[in-house]
Amino acid sequence: MIHAKNIHKFYDQLEVLKGVDLHIKKGEIVSIVGASGAGKTTLLHILGTLDKPSKSDTETSLTINGENILKLNDKALSNFRNLNLGFIFQFHQLLPEFTALENVCIPAYIAGKKPSETEEEAKKLLAFLGLSHRIDHKPNELSGGEQQRVAVARALINKPDVIFADEPSGNLDTHSAENLHQLFFQLRDEFGQTFVIVTHNEELANMADRKLIMVDGLISNTEVAKDE
Repeated sequence: MIHAKNIHKFYDQLEVLKGVDLHIKKGEIVSIVGASGAGKTTLLHILGTLDKPSKSDTETSLTINGENILKLNDKALSNFRNLNLGFIFQFHQLLPEFTALENVCIPAYIAGKKPSETEEEAKKLLAFLGLSHRIDHKPNELSGGEQQRVAVARALINKPDVIFADEPSGNLDTHSAENLHQLFFQLRDEFGQTFVIVTHNEELANMADRKLIMVDGLISNTEVAKDE
């Protein structure tokens, strides 16, 4: 599903990623943990095609679902991202002027999908997430947990192969965070998505199929984290 080889990232003279190698299988839930500054979010952004690795003297590659990401031009990359990848962030980044339903529909509209089919699919997702009664509410009328579930529905609307999540429960209370963590596994079982999750939440990290530990720009250790 995801194959990354020799991923480097420099910001001026600072080397944030120092040659990361990574393989994530289809349907796997992988957590990435480590101290602040270890390179977790930078790696997630590169894997999610939101940023590009720095060129290096040795071979660097990134393949997602058989597509050589580093060979795509900007337009092709944008289309690939919209149709194949979903994103969930700590701050939900919903558009405040739109309802829950409208926020969920936006990626599908960008992809050129029919409005009637898109709205039907969005309603199904919001129902699955327990938000049928909130579809006409705007973000400021929703709780933090509800807003994050709307963001999850938005990430799922185009049926992406991979969901990237950056501190998805970092802005939630304990109860909402626990519900969100369980939801990821329910979604994987229901829809078969692959999840890559950067988190400081040890409970979430340890629920994953694998936990990758980053230290100083490299993956220093991999643990099979999920209890069998």
